Amino acid sequence: MPPTQSVLLSGGSGALGASVLRRLQRAEFAVHAPASSPKSIAELMQAGARATQVDLTDEAAVKAYVNSLPANGDLRAAVLLAGGFAMGSLAETSSTDLRKMLAINFETAFHLVRELLPILERRGGGQFVLVGARPALNADAGAHMAAYALSKGLVHQLAELINAHGRGKHIDATVIVPSVIDTPANRAAMPDADPGKWVSPDAIAETIAFVLSDAGRQMRGSVLKLYGES
Repeated sequence: MPPTQSVLLSGGSGALGASVLRRLQRAEFAVHAPASSPKSIAELMQAGARATQVDLTDEAAVKAYVNSLPANGDLRAAVLLAGGFAMGSLAETSSTDLRKMLAINFETAFHLVRELLPILERRGGGQFVLVGARPALNADAGAHMAAYALSKGLVHQLAELINAHGRGKHIDATVIVPSVIDTPANRAAMPDADPGKWVSPDAIAETIAFVLSDAGRQMRGSVLKLYGES
């Protein structure tokens, strides 16, 4: 039978996103996947997602995109993975560096949350899954990635605001906090590290699938730390 419910997935063309997309499809969700580049759109469509080119840092573009989604009430969750990373201590971080991290890590999530909240309210509830970061929770861990830590700190705060707004409305936000994710890019950037201590994209995808399951929907305001052994 075809999927009867859908999930919006941002960041679906990355290494983590590809694992999450596959797992959502195995759970029989249809997946709406906004992405910024034609290459990403082609990859997502080939993987079976309902892909659309959208600049998630552009609030007007996000509003138009969300308004274009099918109005049949089947959207029940948003998994927001879009983001990026940058090194740099406070002293090394410029306003430009900070604005870039805020745009790709926070605004991409904020714009979607703002437009999707009323849709989920009308539907009678739904879930958001956001990706936080250990450096946003631990200042020592964020000392050499200040702009990244600050932007992810806002993601954590966004989840708290969603949960405050959604209390009594069956709307909840869960924050997934991975340590280092075992991706080809991270292996190339840290050739001397032991990737066996990192968390795999598939493990994160399984956690997200649990959050969206009947059992996972009973959780409220969860922050799930997937640190592996790192």
